[in-house]
Amino acid sequence: MADLPFHDRGDFEDANRGFIAKLSPAVVTTADGRVIWDNDSYDFLHQECPKTAHPSLWRQAQLCAKQGLYAVADGIYQVRGLDLSNMTLIEGDNGVIVIDPLISTECAAAALKLYRAHRGERPVTGVIYTHSHADHFGGVRGVTRGGVPILAPAGFLEHAVSEYVYAGPAMTRRAVYLYGSALSRSPEGQIGCGLGLTVSTGTLSLIPPTIEITRTGQEETVDGVPMVFQLTPGAEMIFFFPGRAALCLAESATHNQHNVLSLRGATVRDARAWARHLNEALSLFADRAEVAFAAHHWPTWGRDSIVSFLSQQRDMYAYLHDQTLRLLNKGLTGAEIAEAVQLPPALERAWHARGYCGSTSHNVKAIYQRYLGWFDGNPAHLWEHPPRESAVRYVECLGGGSAVVAFARRYIQENDLRFAAQLLNHAVFADEGNKEARDLLAEVYTRLGHGAENATWRNFYLMGALELADGIVPATMDTASADLFAALTVEQIFDSLAVRVDGPKAWNERLSIDWHLTDLRERHRTTLSNGALIHQMNPKDDSADLTLRLTKAQLAGLLAGKGVEGVEREGDTAVLRRLVAVLDRPVPDFAIVTA
Repeated sequence: MADLPFHDRGDFEDANRGFIAKLSPAVVTTADGRVIWDNDSYDFLHQECPKTAHPSLWRQAQLCAKQGLYAVADGIYQVRGLDLSNMTLIEGDNGVIVIDPLISTECAAAALKLYRAHRGERPVTGVIYTHSHADHFGGVRGVTRGGVPILAPAGFLEHAVSEYVYAGPAMTRRAVYLYGSALSRSPEGQIGCGLGLTVSTGTLSLIPPTIEITRTGQEETVDGVPMVFQLTPGAEMIFFFPGRAALCLAESATHNQHNVLSLRGATVRDARAWARHLNEALSLFADRAEVAFAAHHWPTWGRDSIVSFLSQQRDMYAYLHDQTLRLLNKGLTGAEIAEAVQLPPALERAWHARGYCGSTSHNVKAIYQRYLGWFDGNPAHLWEHPPRESAVRYVECLGGGSAVVAFARRYIQENDLRFAAQLLNHAVFADEGNKEARDLLAEVYTRLGHGAENATWRNFYLMGALELADGIVPATMDTASADLFAALTVEQIFDSLAVRVDGPKAWNERLSIDWHLTDLRERHRTTLSNGALIHQMNPKDDSADLTLRLTKAQLAGLLAGKGVEGVEREGDTAVLRRLVAVLDRPVPDFAIVTA
């Protein structure tokens, strides 16, 4: 940390550049008065870094807390600090194009209102979704009701809704830890999440794209504004405004090391492809760009600075990828590689390569996972006991819960908080009623959190400490959205049913249902067999136990529990009740730091 250039105030100058006005107070509410965004609650960040925070993370949080309307280039503005992401506004011939309308409709509407207060009542003439994460599309109905061009990369809609179909409840629960949503906003608590401050908790919406970007080099003009696009991995895109010499980097390059795999859970990104597409962006656009801006953080001005920024971001992801592969091919495991890999000095000293959201440690483990999976090759790890059963045995071998706590205190005194946490985790999983172990583990997690440079690590540690002390905190993040559900394909709707089937409960059930979707003119069959719900489109025979004729909207209503009124039925209607009887419900507030 001593080598970090704290004297360099260039990022603060860039973050302040073009400032026009703040939203004051910086609080956004729903129509019924519920606060869903409060930037003012981070005013404590104006003070000097306390002992309860890592100085590097404190600096990043101060930068992320800057909010208001900013001029980026001629006819390009950003509203920052009103959600996790930025909303960018591009002025056209007749109105304004909105890029990434935040998470919540309420925040997006507040951002647009702030822009209009200083730039006039320009209508929204287009929307661009840079990629498929909710913080880049969820607020769209706060800026438009539709009827305008909406641009997005190919595959956007499938990526946008698929997370909610498959692992949505688990991801949402873990996101509470990732963002520290139950923590106090204070020097001792939540001070951001690296990419921004936190997530808003308002109304999530989605309007499907009207124009798909399907290839690199594709050109589109919206409201008189020409754009050139580059497709990047994961239904994301970078694009250039030739008339403004401005480059939108989406989330491909931001002012921190990003996640190869988010701690909330996701599919593992391809770090090699990430680096190659940044290199392609350099080749395509860098010699023409005077400013580069992204969906998070602040812009970078000047061609030399843009080239340096993109080159270092490229080198960082390429280095993490290649060094992980070099070491795994020498027999090191993911955990061992994470201890061995260190970024080159030039990248270590680059503020935008610091691990505030992603980290070298967990990104390296993710790259290992992408290539070799969960198993490290050691047969001792092939069939281990689950955490609680292992914990009971470890505690027994160490002489009981009191002995484990005593060992942990020794390691705490030696400042080996990592191993103290491992020991105490065993003690808590073996006996949740061991208050001494719980309290001490909460203390260790708090110390680890306060010492973490990575914001998401800090939030995970402090959330763990909070739940050890106070019990499970109900989730405040609601991803339910009629727009998202309406965007599901029929296949995804049936997949959402399949992942809820209680397998053992359905072992001996055999049933089939034909679903004739009259509005789509499609026929689908679901067959329950050996505890698995199998979906088939356009079956060749009419042998189903039950046939239902309905619209897609009626299908959605039926699966939401609204009944079969208005649905044509032929066959044994008890079959539908039998299917519903084997469906399980997700647990939204499952335990994480206890068994």
